[in-house]
Amino acid sequence: MVGRTQSVRIVTGVAAVLALAVGQGGAAAAPGDPGSPRYTQGSSGIGDLYFPLTGNGGIDVTHYDLTLHYTPPAAAPAPLEGTLRATATIDVTPTQDLDQFNLDLRGLTATRVLVDGKAMSFTQVPNELVVTPRPKLKTNRPVKVVVQYGGTTTRPTDIEGVLYGWVTTRDGAMVANEPEGAATWYPVNDHPLDKATYDFHITVPEGLVAVANGNLLGQKTTKGWTTWNWDAPDLMASYLATASVGNFELRSYSASNGVPIIDAVDRTLPASASEALARQGEMIGYFESLFGSYPFTSFGAIVDNDSVGYALETQTRPIYSRRARESTVAHETAHQWVGNAVSPARWQDIWLNEGWASYSEWLWTEHRGIATAQSRFDSVMATPATDDFWNLVIADPGAMNLFDDPVYDRGAATLHALRLKVGDAAFFKIAREWVSRYNDSTATTEDFQALSQEISGQDLSGFFDVWLRTKDKPTS
Repeated sequence: MVGRTQSVRIVTGVAAVLALAVGQGGAAAAPGDPGSPRYTQGSSGIGDLYFPLTGNGGIDVTHYDLTLHYTPPAAAPAPLEGTLRATATIDVTPTQDLDQFNLDLRGLTATRVLVDGKAMSFTQVPNELVVTPRPKLKTNRPVKVVVQYGGTTTRPTDIEGVLYGWVTTRDGAMVANEPEGAATWYPVNDHPLDKATYDFHITVPEGLVAVANGNLLGQKTTKGWTTWNWDAPDLMASYLATASVGNFELRSYSASNGVPIIDAVDRTLPASASEALARQGEMIGYFESLFGSYPFTSFGAIVDNDSVGYALETQTRPIYSRRARESTVAHETAHQWVGNAVSPARWQDIWLNEGWASYSEWLWTEHRGIATAQSRFDSVMATPATDDFWNLVIADPGAMNLFDDPVYDRGAATLHALRLKVGDAAFFKIAREWVSRYNDSTATTEDFQALSQEISGQDLSGFFDVWLRTKDKPTS
């Protein structure tokens, strides 16, 4: 994401986070009856300190198949409210013996839940759909959960009051979930720790276009409604999913490496709003030289004439509000490697997304001969030590500060300082290994520090403490 305060808006460490998420883990023998399993309730949160009700314990979702029937708002001056009728078919593997499990869902009403084809008892409480399966679920035995649901879509906001999730627009919807807005439009294990693959079948009034992640399989129009089918076969964190609807023109072409690109651009926008998208293929090639092969099956962009006011690195198809500026496009394209292929294991690790994407933006501007990374670093370091800019712990900024400027700019400066400390050869080896080692997974600040020390051969504990874990302006 490009910062909201700017006008454009499992492996080692993850194992510990997963242990926290599911408490004591799998089923244990019932007291006095060692042959009988003890079934437990899956927790209503995965263990994230910033968003304790996001995600759910006791389950691993491997695939979502979302069938959405969406009616946008009526013509003005009617309120910005749409109607969504939907069915989510979810492949779930229990990670412990369960007599109950949760999915995140809010603002919409479930009407029926099936597990392996059988209707199940369920309840809804704020933020949660609670399912009581019978027979109970056993560890590592996959089940197929079908949830029929729907309701009125509005314009939800996150804890900062910023629009996110399924944001209803006059001609459709702009769907941008970070950090935990996916639950506003489908039942979900809404945390990056549980990545999954997706299929989307989005039915909208004829003439509108529905755009989702991945590959366009086709569309079919019947009796005034068009169904758009998209397949996202790469593992994806839920905050990166989209099903945006609007008056889009689809533009299809390929990058030089063969990656298919589909851009969806609002027909009411001027040509200048999307001209920077012409450099997406070049950006993919450049970032491949830094991070390795492009990690997904497709790419593209969504540029909507909306009022959301920021950009988001939606996997394979970033979202841009009203205009896609070149620097922003570079930022969101780099995110496909740093943020999407490798996602934060905890929301406090957001600097690993935004610092890397911002530094990649610096490197792109240097590649283009606009400004050097060193000059961008010098500009950050020219900020006086007494400025509030330094009054934030970057490795733990707090839920209300996830998208503040220091997370981006100080995160990028940390990476440049690391480069200066370990040298170019080690630094760019760290960058490639970071994506290679944690691809399709998540990682923490501690994982990044350990990798940096491993490759550089240096003890960097003091460096990371100074740059990421203290509020004072670094002096070395």
